[in-house]
Amino acid sequence: MSEPVKSSRGFVVAAVMASMFMVAIEATIISTAMPQIVAELGGLDLYSWVFSSFLLTQTAMTVVFGKLSDLYGRKPVMLVGIAIFIAGSMLAGIAWSMPSMIVFRLIQGVGAGAVQPMALTIVADLYPANERGKVQGWLASVWAFSAVVGPLAGSLIIQDLSWAWVFWINAPIGIAAAVGFVFFLREDVKRQKRSIDYAGAALFSVAIAALMFALTEAGSLNEAATFIAGALFIAASVLFVLQERRAPDPMISFALWRRRPIAAANGATLLAGMALMGLTTFLPMYVQVVLQRSAVIAGLALTMMVLGWPVGATIAARSFQRVGLRRIMLIGSGLIPIGALCFLTLGADSSPAAAALGSLVMGLGMGLLSVSSLVLIQEIVDWSQRGSVTASNLFARNLGSTVGATVFGAVVNFSLSHGMNGVAVTADQLQRLLQSPAGTLGGDPLVRLALQHSLHLMFWAMFLVAIVIALIATRVPTVTLGRARQEPAE
Repeated sequence: MSEPVKSSRGFVVAAVMASMFMVAIEATIISTAMPQIVAELGGLDLYSWVFSSFLLTQTAMTVVFGKLSDLYGRKPVMLVGIAIFIAGSMLAGIAWSMPSMIVFRLIQGVGAGAVQPMALTIVADLYPANERGKVQGWLASVWAFSAVVGPLAGSLIIQDLSWAWVFWINAPIGIAAAVGFVFFLREDVKRQKRSIDYAGAALFSVAIAALMFALTEAGSLNEAATFIAGALFIAASVLFVLQERRAPDPMISFALWRRRPIAAANGATLLAGMALMGLTTFLPMYVQVVLQRSAVIAGLALTMMVLGWPVGATIAARSFQRVGLRRIMLIGSGLIPIGALCFLTLGADSSPAAAALGSLVMGLGMGLLSVSSLVLIQEIVDWSQRGSVTASNLFARNLGSTVGATVFGAVVNFSLSHGMNGVAVTADQLQRLLQSPAGTLGGDPLVRLALQHSLHLMFWAMFLVAIVIALIATRVPTVTLGRARQEPAE
């Protein structure tokens, strides 16, 4: 086993926050720039893949890099991840077509798949649980700050500079973070012969990439590609399981992932990712089209979730030593269905404040759940497995987001295609409704009513998912902080 030796913790945390900010702001700053990028590069039909490609490789590589960090240490994996992310960013800035942009976003995603789990693992290495609260609050604030600053920064860059700077701005941030890790993070990794499960890593990456592609394309007109991706996922998954059973040092320890605390915490995290995607995708549409409010009001309603998450994360991080991880998980998982219940009460005459309240409560619950579940699984394993379990939690959240987009999108599309009273809503009818000015009753009222009905069904599906989150959280046992790391991993 290897343990981190004394590091300059303040400087390392600053480097961690810089690396997390680099990844976090990329998710929001590019959204503002995409219309101009598409106008210059063309390829509007590939618009969604600029975002999906990043998430695809990030999710597929998260677990792989988590395992590599347990073998070689966090520092080299983090530096490699930063280098890959910067390389992808520089290339994206000189993209000459939409397909080339997608390829470079794939490279960025690989780097993010290393940076994000390493940032959280390094903090867990440096700080015992009773000191980690303040730092976890800082890390949570990075995502909230990025959500607010990203769109503004993107607007300013598009206004005064080339859109390429949306990507190139990552270089100085990443270089500063890398310098911090090089000079201030010290690890005493014992030199010993290690066998790397290259075949397992490759098969796992192929399986997850195929699954993500199939989920992303589900419901599109490209049914053949979806079917091929699904078949590839099944084949790669079978080969992966066979490989992991025979590998002396498998890429993924099934025994580790099956442990009840880890399985329950990651299961709740996966479903929370689903609920999050349902909220962020469809709440703005409901506020604008059904409640007839402006895009600004819709954005503010959703922003309450963005504000609630870091507040919940900070509360959890500062109180789990006193209250207990399991109790915080139960409180957080209980707040999520309470927040989701608010959306079931919405109607055409409802106030956007009701939607904002539900968004805030769900954000608080997710913040409490995310921090407590991550700390819990980090505390029940030793150093040699902490990178893997941290990556597994992030993997569950990313996969849940993709599954949520597919499932909730299918609920809405199915309802619209069958319509109310057997009358289906066509894509053209829905497009005209969405393009009608906010605050007016433009568009066919029957189409508006059908969309309201479809979104209400989606809110019911999200509420059911939230209930399951709360039920899964009850399966997490009590963990005593301070003694957990000395307990055997298996």
